Amino acid sequence: MKQALADALKNRGYDKLTPVQEAVTEAELGGADLLVSAQTGSGKTVGFGLAIAPTLLGEAEKFDRASAPLALVIAPTRELALQVKRELAWLYANTGAEVASCVGGMDMRDERRALTRGAHIVVATPGRLRDHIMRRSIDMSALRAVVLDEADEMLDLGFREDLEFILGEAPKSRRTLMFSATVPRSIANLAKSYQNNAVRVSTVAEKSQHTDISYRGMNVSNRDAENAIINVLRYYEAPNALVFANTRVMVNRLTTRLSNRGFSVVALSGELSQNERTHALQAMRDGRARICVATDVAARGIDLPNLDLVIHAELPTGHETLLHRSGRTGRAGRKGVSVLIVPPKSRRKAERILNSAKVTAEWSDAPSADDVRSRDQERLMEDATWQQEIAKNESAAVEKLTAAFTPEQLAAAYLRLYNTNHTAPEELSASNADGPPKPRSAFGKSVWFSISGGRKNKAEPRRLLPMLCKAGGLDKEDIGAIRVQDTESFVEIRQASVKTFLSSLGKKLRLEGGIVTQLDSPPSIANSPRPKFEPRQKDRKPYKSKNKDTAPIQWNDDPKPRKKKPKKPGTPAPTPVGKANSKKNKARRAKEAAAGKPAKK
Repeated sequence: MKQALADALKNRGYDKLTPVQEAVTEAELGGADLLVSAQTGSGKTVGFGLAIAPTLLGEAEKFDRASAPLALVIAPTRELALQVKRELAWLYANTGAEVASCVGGMDMRDERRALTRGAHIVVATPGRLRDHIMRRSIDMSALRAVVLDEADEMLDLGFREDLEFILGEAPKSRRTLMFSATVPRSIANLAKSYQNNAVRVSTVAEKSQHTDISYRGMNVSNRDAENAIINVLRYYEAPNALVFANTRVMVNRLTTRLSNRGFSVVALSGELSQNERTHALQAMRDGRARICVATDVAARGIDLPNLDLVIHAELPTGHETLLHRSGRTGRAGRKGVSVLIVPPKSRRKAERILNSAKVTAEWSDAPSADDVRSRDQERLMEDATWQQEIAKNESAAVEKLTAAFTPEQLAAAYLRLYNTNHTAPEELSASNADGPPKPRSAFGKSVWFSISGGRKNKAEPRRLLPMLCKAGGLDKEDIGAIRVQDTESFVEIRQASVKTFLSSLGKKLRLEGGIVTQLDSPPSIANSPRPKFEPRQKDRKPYKSKNKDTAPIQWNDDPKPRKKKPKKPGTPAPTPVGKANSKKNKARRAKEAAAGKPAKK
């Protein structure tokens, strides 16, 4: 290892290299192309920075004046590219390296000026880099190494053509290093086409996914998914948390909900400008925000300090996405928790994704409000503040408080203040995760009521049910069958709830303009479908097609027969076309014969 890089690692607090960093810096791999698969958060950025150093520096310890780029690092997203630039900047700080970036959303003129001044290493996203190559604003003739970071994600995002164009423009004598969390067939084919006898490097940790991440599968009812997210955030109280959603609409919804509940939250999605996304991440890094709600693409590869909790508000599309999402935590030896919010209908999908990812999750119900309060009390008692001595500037206030109030009053006041500074947890209903919904119990004795107004008044069961519950003081379990006829509707109500229903309607027994009448016996009706309109038989006139063998009889439903236009008096009857031509031909032939002309055929 170059001494300048070793000093940078020491100053950064590196005691030893991670498995992937050790694997890619072995002496026998000095000039070889590499296809590396390793977990997210395993130090891949520093790994390829160390791997390409001998290729870029050669025998020297420092770079000469920058001219054409020597190394090119390609990342799938803007955030990851800027993060890689920051990592390589401190790693190569003692070598005098100039690191430039070319990413979408930034001013292309500034990037062009930076490339003109000279850069040893360029970090770029595929689309913007291709634009620079086509505009001839980047010179790739001196490239010695090309690194594809998160190669599988770049292919998933549709950058295959851009990558093939970039690799085709790069010198053939370069080193090509591909880093990816997984190596599907598409990555293997790309490596085969653009790498030279690549060496496959896979760390031991790849076989046991994320030992520093604990997976939790939490069962919730269908209507409590968002409430469960609030309780999970309150239960863990992580310094930084990342909540993943599948769409921008869901990101905006969750951001608004969490903000209204008092959480310091920012959003990260593709609809935001690059400046807004940069500010959101900076707010997470400097502590102004504690929770980030993001989509998969926007949060790809980002590294946030003290990110101890990842919540999957919506299940990922596949196991690769699950691993990439969860890999935002448990980085650099820190422990992390990955929580999946799973309603009953999504339980099988969640288990299938976990099995494909080769991870085992601990299943339980989402934390209840009591669980959150109990966890708050544990954190309160474990706080190190209790063990600190009273400072001199605090002693006067402490003596004043203890003299004015009893210990019980002080403890109660402290608890109230503590709870005021924390968001109240949500009450959750039973998740019913053990099986399908229980069948409805027998309805029992009932009474039928008639309501004036039926299909002609646009009455429907889905409109009558909430109307009955609201006006009659009923629950949907108190209402049985609803039968809608042409001019009236019939409703079955549990006998035990009839008294409440009648008292809520009042003496007039009116329901939004309709009159309600109690029946002595069930109505003798059949819930038959509405009859379709058909024309009267006497108005139907048969119309037969010319093809009598195959065409069926068609009916003309127009009751008005067509009238023929009357003829004008003195109008001669039309002569058939064939006969008229025949008379003219005979006259022409006779005239030609008299003149001695030869007869025409």
